[in-house]
Amino acid sequence: MNLQNKTIAIIGLGYVGLPLAVEFGKYRDTIGFDINPARIAELQSDKDHTLECSPEALRAATHLRYSADRQDLQLAQIFIVTVPTPVDQANHPDMTSLIKASETLGKVLKVGDVVIYESTVYPGATEEVCVPVLEKFSGFKFNQDFFCGYSPERINPGDKINTLTTIKKITSGSTPEVADAVDQLYGQIITAGTYKAGSIKVAEAAKVIENSQRDLNIAFVNELSLIFERLQIDTLEVLEAAGSKWNFMPFRPGMVGGHCIGVDPYYLTHKAQEVGYKPQIILAGRRINENMARYVARNTIKLMLQNGMDVPRCRIGVLGITFKENCPDIRNSKVVDMVREFEAWGASVVVADPWADAQEVHDKYGLTLGQISPQHPVDALVVAVGHREYRTTTAAELRQFCQGNQPVLTDVKSLYNRQATAQQGFTVFRL
Repeated sequence: MNLQNKTIAIIGLGYVGLPLAVEFGKYRDTIGFDINPARIAELQSDKDHTLECSPEALRAATHLRYSADRQDLQLAQIFIVTVPTPVDQANHPDMTSLIKASETLGKVLKVGDVVIYESTVYPGATEEVCVPVLEKFSGFKFNQDFFCGYSPERINPGDKINTLTTIKKITSGSTPEVADAVDQLYGQIITAGTYKAGSIKVAEAAKVIENSQRDLNIAFVNELSLIFERLQIDTLEVLEAAGSKWNFMPFRPGMVGGHCIGVDPYYLTHKAQEVGYKPQIILAGRRINENMARYVARNTIKLMLQNGMDVPRCRIGVLGITFKENCPDIRNSKVVDMVREFEAWGASVVVADPWADAQEVHDKYGLTLGQISPQHPVDALVVAVGHREYRTTTAAELRQFCQGNQPVLTDVKSLYNRQATAQQGFTVFRL
């Protein structure tokens, strides 16, 4: 099978799809498709609110055009699906967008077309969930009239060093010939090289264990933080001491949100339980990490009470709501869980974030971003995200944001020198 010189359509232009469309659009005819007309209009004006692609990068993709018109998809022979695959309120896989995208593609498929999925799924989902939808809506036969591939995304939002082209890409196909063709297709844009998996299911499994492994490592240091807090030992000091050994892995405690690490393990555990195995370690790690936001909130409240504060009459400031530093991505932000816990105690909470889009925060979480400053002081301050703006803020500057004689500072990411903050009169809690 030869996929050279065929038109590509990227389905979904978010954090994953847009960089992919831009790279392919530098070399071959590419259609960037998204169901949101506002997103299409934004990109057509060389703007990207996710900050993954600069205006210069967008303009460099001279073979790329954007569309929200499903009819335009008929012009493509290769379709790459990059829609979100979150979990629902019960932490079950929500593949609604993936199924709808497959329905859309099924209506435009032609004989010989190839559909490649990049969205995170559990092992087997491409062939068990997506392919039947493609067959139903196209009337075609899988691996006879059309073919599939799977190449898991490895985008790290906000990372300007480890980008799409510099991260090795796993590829796979529904037949050996398709696997070779898909591998060659991605080889056109991935300078770091590719890794051709033996099957689609292997590629799917590789994706979910990458982030499940990281989730468990973070859960381990989070549990250490819970233990060391009771032993009155500073977790960061312990980790730095242990880190003097050459093979100690430098993980840090924190709140695990986002579209990957806090989600992918549930896809794996869902499939495991479906085939009769109840995971132990993976779900234990998830329980620890899911509770860290409330743990941070309750320890902050405890220190406020110890300092004689009347919590329901206090104002708590939270700096940062994105799921990670120096990035506008608010998906699955665990800072929101922390805010809800503060509100459950009756406190007034103000959240500020220079990176987050205020309208998006309001639409997704019902929260209104505010201001924390010497003119708008708080009784307790939580620095929840390690944005560069907060890393360069001094302890003395933080003190100006707070009122009262014994303000509480919760330094979630351990950004500040503990002695410097204590000298400013803060009662400090950090993971």
